Amino acid sequence: MVDNTLDATGLRCPMPLLKAKLQLGTMTPGQKLEVLATDAGSARDIPAWLAHTAHELVSSDEEQGRFRFIIRVGKQE
Repeated sequence: MVDNTLDATGLRCPMPLLKAKLQLGTMTPGQKLEVLATDAGSARDIPAWLAHTAHELVSSDEEQGRFRFIIRVGKQE
């Protein structure tokens, strides 16, 4: 179960990542954000960025060119 969904389908890099960053900034620690994207760069960019934050990548998958990420919000810095 997720708390919010960000539909970034059709947006090109770096917009899915930027929009995810903005959305995560409005959420409280422990909440989950689902990010949907069609840009292949998201599969690389979002996990790489999350590795340098307090947020946690809970899961990620790809089906027919659509990427789905579940992110648990960490403590805001």
